[in-house]
Amino acid sequence: MELPGSSLNIFCKDLVFLYCPGGSQTPVFKSSSRLSLLKCWNCSFNSVCQGTHILFREFSFVQATPHNRVSFLRAFWRCFRTVGKNGDLLTMKEYHCLLQLLCPDFPLELTQKAARIVLMDDAMDCLMSFSDFLFAFQIQFYYSEFLDSVAAIYEDLLSGKNPNTVIVPTSSSGQHRQRPALGEAGMLEGVEASLFYQCLENLCDRHKYSCPPPALVKEALSNVQRLTFYGFLMALSKHHGINQALGALPDKGDLMHDPAMDEELERLLAQVPGLVNSITASPEASCLPSRTPPRVGSPWRPLHHSRKVDGESDGSTEETDESET
Repeated sequence: MELPGSSLNIFCKDLVFLYCPGGSQTPVFKSSSRLSLLKCWNCSFNSVCQGTHILFREFSFVQATPHNRVSFLRAFWRCFRTVGKNGDLLTMKEYHCLLQLLCPDFPLELTQKAARIVLMDDAMDCLMSFSDFLFAFQIQFYYSEFLDSVAAIYEDLLSGKNPNTVIVPTSSSGQHRQRPALGEAGMLEGVEASLFYQCLENLCDRHKYSCPPPALVKEALSNVQRLTFYGFLMALSKHHGINQALGALPDKGDLMHDPAMDEELERLLAQVPGLVNSITASPEASCLPSRTPPRVGSPWRPLHHSRKVDGESDGSTEETDESET
């Protein structure tokens, strides 16, 4: 694995922070043991290569480098893919709790922005499938600063400003910039796709943060004449090429498959006496239904329609069962 100079500098500073508390030059172990120092550094860099170095760390470190962001996305997928495997639908707050298990101070705002890509005009307490949330979260988390700049450009286009005069946020202002509140008219009308792409192309040339490949962005917008801001984010999250270019997650069809993790889990379960036998012998385990989230056309709409039905029938599935019988 090759790391850019800026990322390597961050990792080296983090090693000093971990092993030299208070920024001192004295390691936490005895300085006489050079072998211990080398072992610690070797373990730390192995952890960086494996992507486990971001687990249970503060958010400022998790989002500090592109490699850290990819590692966090991959860790979130591998740790909680059983949610998708079981067909469970969770709310935004529940997904945020899962994120906080890996990063205790993970900001709620980022989770809300990712959920908004999926839910769009629906209430924030609506349910989402794991795959829908994960791919939306990937775009929002990895390209966070870029999307803040895109939101500003979108607002300028809606208000009729000259795209050539769009101001790109600096590192000091862009990182903490609030996404503009997109009005109802902007959500419905949108902007011209070709003009929007022109602005994005210029932004990618000047932006210091990670951006999706311009050619893939153009491909994602090639079939539309006008688009809304969240329509653009949805197109990015569903684009196969952008997911591959980012390299954090597998294709959607392989999202629930992780043979290496399954093998490791089986190995760990086998070490617990009686656990595997009790699970396989349990009548409840054999009767558990395998739930799969509904798949109709767009991956987002089934959630929308099911929520409307739930709202009208108080969310009861028992009434449906009784009516069918």
